[in-house]
Amino acid sequence: MRIAVTGATGYLGSRLCGALADAGHAVRAFALRSAGGGGGGGDVEAGLLPASVELAYGDVADVESLAAAFDRCDAVFHVAAAVEAWLPDPSIFITVNVGGLENVLKAARRTPTVKKIVYTSSFFAIGPTDGYVADETQMHQGKTFCTEYEKSKVLADQIALQAAAEGMPITIVYPGFMYGPGKLTAGNLVSRILIERFNGRLPGYVGHGHDRESFCHVDDVVAGHVAAMEKGREGERYLLTGENTSLVQIFDMAARITNTKAPRFHVPLWLLEIYGWISVLVSRITGKLPFISYPAVRVLRHQWAYSCEKAKKELGYSPRSLTEGLSETLLWLKDSEMIRF
Repeated sequence: MRIAVTGATGYLGSRLCGALADAGHAVRAFALRSAGGGGGGGDVEAGLLPASVELAYGDVADVESLAAAFDRCDAVFHVAAAVEAWLPDPSIFITVNVGGLENVLKAARRTPTVKKIVYTSSFFAIGPTDGYVADETQMHQGKTFCTEYEKSKVLADQIALQAAAEGMPITIVYPGFMYGPGKLTAGNLVSRILIERFNGRLPGYVGHGHDRESFCHVDDVVAGHVAAMEKGREGERYLLTGENTSLVQIFDMAARITNTKAPRFHVPLWLLEIYGWISVLVSRITGKLPFISYPAVRVLRHQWAYSCEKAKKELGYSPRSLTEGLSETLLWLKDSEMIRF
């Protein structure tokens, strides 16, 4: 098949392009050209994709560039998103995450060859699960949001479901907290936290273990995307998640795997939130995005636990154990000389 992938140079998108190319598909990678034209960061990232992947530069805010990229394609993966807990200009979340999906749908409607759209949503669009485990039947209450990113993904989810109701051939997938080898973006937060932990910049546990996240290996999520294209029913939602646990337990597992000492104390969330506010103020001066922002800490005050039984049953989704995936990730970080143990 000829397949277009938006967000092709991101953490998830780049690995999806590789998997699709390895499976023999003709892949067209839609990427944002870096400011200033050739030779910039975006172009270098695109150069890291498999040689067989065709590049199409554009912007999800530009429907014409999307339509050109979708030309003669059989399927579209819409992975592109602004993934951050905080940005100095929050309107970017709406422009990219909400407007971007609207433009993808417009471009797909203009392309008669497109028979399937797989849209990458987020567990945030399902909503918090304080005290229970949720599945795809849960709809976000839409009243309060920890981050502007969460709000934008909820709004986009409504647009995707409405498009499905109107007959668009769209399947929606909801990854959990992704981890594993790959680009160290905000979407690969676990690897970034492990780097801070093993380099002594995060000496204590994050919180007291009351948080709960659904951790999933990026390559399992990639396989889930491919399966959604091949087997996913139109208009259906599929959670591509994994084991539900806390960051405290992640730290303990990492210590056992590496035979190193676990942290001796907990950094309370109230202290992290103060640090997050200070980091945001510093960021407004320096222009460098903070590692920890106050909205990110608000996320940790909730639980985000999900069941992926539907994806297992209908898509053959098979997430690896957290022990196996974390072991692989830690070895990759060590081999890449980002951590020592």
